Amino acid sequence: MAISFDNLRKGKKYVMENYGERFEFQVLDMPEEGSYLVKDLHTLDVFLLNDLIKYGRGKDFDMQEL
Repeated sequence: MAISFDNLRKGKKYVMENYGERFEFQVLDMPEEGSYLVKDLHTLDVFLLNDLIKYGRGKDFDMQEL
């Protein structure tokens, strides 16, 4: 069962699957309500979480804490 975006906390690490892709990330900041600045744990790229779900959520959508 996927956790809600409201349950994401700064400094915690999460894994998200969407449309067959798997992303492991750490929440760095929440610059505004509902927007999360995250860092990919493998590539160390920093981006907004909204960029990963801007095309919607697939049938396989799942997000868990690491």
